[in-house]
Amino acid sequence: MKKHFSDIVEDVKQLDADEKLELRSLLEKYLIEERRKEIRRHYDASRQEEADLTFTDSVADLRESLSE
Repeated sequence: MKKHFSDIVEDVKQLDADEKLELRSLLEKYLIEERRKEIRRHYDASRQEEADLTFTDSVADLRESLSE
């Protein structure tokens, strides 16, 4: 059963100081890991976009690609 945010906040209030510090440490680690995953997703998406790019010295080819 999923708890409501307000219930979790109330539970945290009941923890002693050491438990709150441990919880803070865990939350910071979880947030760092989520951010790393987000950065990785952006990196993968940009690498895919880069792979789809084509380069040419031909003006005619450039004009044709712009008209598409």
